[in-house]
Amino acid sequence: MLTDSQDLPSDVAALRALILAERAERRAEQAASAEAIAARTADLLAKQIEIEHLRAMLAKLRRQRYGRSSEKLDAEIDQLELTLEDAEVGQAQAEAKNAEQTQPTGQGEQQTSRRPRRPAVRKPLPDHLPREIVVLEPKFTCRCNDPSCRTKIREEVTEVLEKIPSQLKVIRYIRPIYACRACEMVTQAPAPDLPILKGRPGPNLISYIAIAKYYDGLPLYRQSKIFERDGVEIERMVLADWMGHLAWWIAPLVEMIGAYVMSALVIHADDTPIKVLAPGKGRTATGRFWIYVVDERPWVGERAPAAFYRYSPDRKGERPAEHLAGFSGFLQADAYAGYALPGITHVQCMAHARRYFFDVFDATKSPVAEEALRRIGALYAIEAEINGKPADIRLAERQARAVPQLTQFKDWLEGERRRLSLKSPLGKALQYSLGRWEALARYASDGRLAIDNNVAERGLRTIAVTRKNFLFLGSDEGGLRAAHIYTMVESARLNGLNPQAYLADVIDRMAKGWPRSRLAELLPWNWSATKVIEAAATGPPAA
Repeated sequence: MLTDSQDLPSDVAALRALILAERAERRAEQAASAEAIAARTADLLAKQIEIEHLRAMLAKLRRQRYGRSSEKLDAEIDQLELTLEDAEVGQAQAEAKNAEQTQPTGQGEQQTSRRPRRPAVRKPLPDHLPREIVVLEPKFTCRCNDPSCRTKIREEVTEVLEKIPSQLKVIRYIRPIYACRACEMVTQAPAPDLPILKGRPGPNLISYIAIAKYYDGLPLYRQSKIFERDGVEIERMVLADWMGHLAWWIAPLVEMIGAYVMSALVIHADDTPIKVLAPGKGRTATGRFWIYVVDERPWVGERAPAAFYRYSPDRKGERPAEHLAGFSGFLQADAYAGYALPGITHVQCMAHARRYFFDVFDATKSPVAEEALRRIGALYAIEAEINGKPADIRLAERQARAVPQLTQFKDWLEGERRRLSLKSPLGKALQYSLGRWEALARYASDGRLAIDNNVAERGLRTIAVTRKNFLFLGSDEGGLRAAHIYTMVESARLNGLNPQAYLADVIDRMAKGWPRSRLAELLPWNWSATKVIEAAATGPPAA
């Protein structure tokens, strides 16, 4: 390279030849760099195409999960989740390598390859998080060298989300013992009321472990390993004992939540399978979690939302009959025959009917399936407009707009069914809707009803997550305990509470002798008001 003038030849021809050779070398380097960038861009594009394909497959399987009962389907979803995760990590690694290898050009500009990946939507960081302020002052120098001349024009703020490792702490209760020689008396403060007699866990720790296991899907043996890594040895069986005590503490509240849900006029129901260890058989059996939800927020009802979970070792018809004993009203659920009970009006889910047509359209691009999806989409558009309005307004809008569309939709379905084979996937989709039409269209006759059963399906997604991780329950008794904890956690979430903080406070209060006559004050929809009343009674904290 021409870097030292002393090395340049004095002969013009030789100098010209040296310059031409230097230019040729630079062009070759630029061509090689451009080729490498093009190769990396093509590789990133291929990775992005693969990721989009995996996302599409995963979205389809997720939609099918709540429409079909299949352990094989769950396994496919788990495998796709891992494959997609690995592909996304690989893409990020390739992009990082590409950025690192980018070299500046001779003109002071930087050559970069276009990133094919679709940028993620960056949401602002929540305001409730604590902020640590770090001011980065520049090394400011100017010709006058007078600091007093410096004026701040503006400032730019970059917020970075950081994780501070969770910390365990020991609370040492010291109880001095005092004696009076004159009175011959000995006095000592009573021992603190703890959730577990002679146990070491505080309510916040018990709540944390419960949420990690039942809501985040982190089994107890893994949590034991995490505690061990932090220098605290807690055996799995000890953690299990704590969970048993938690289930015992909350049992009265769970019973009250169940009675509250079953006294509603409209409830949503659904169920999902769970593997359960079968002692003595060397294999697992299939148990069942059931969910019953009341949510009157879409029609501004007076009841607070709540979810009640039940567990059963099978899916026999007597299970929902037992759960729903004494209930009379509208039951929004799928087509399971066990829900056909005396005194109950069955309202079926339009989302289930839509899934059948979507699967056909996704596989064949059938114009008939596409038209069905369009008609169902028009019904959902009406629901989006009336969501959150009083029941009488919802009913009036449905009668004026949805009922005519439903009538036309049914006529169209019957016409298409007459000319299609009922054995084809499209014919089965048509027959599914027509065979349940009265229950599917029933929502339009009452403003308190919903067009689908999605609120119950959302309540089972937590179990779907945990099912991936701990694979099976240890016993039917474990299923009953899990149902209790799911009831508390999901009901707290539906009422906008932090489930972990709510559970910890409930455990603490009950351990300290909360009177049974006031248990209703600890229900999720009353808990916030109880805290406010107590805060007003005690007054502001001392300065």
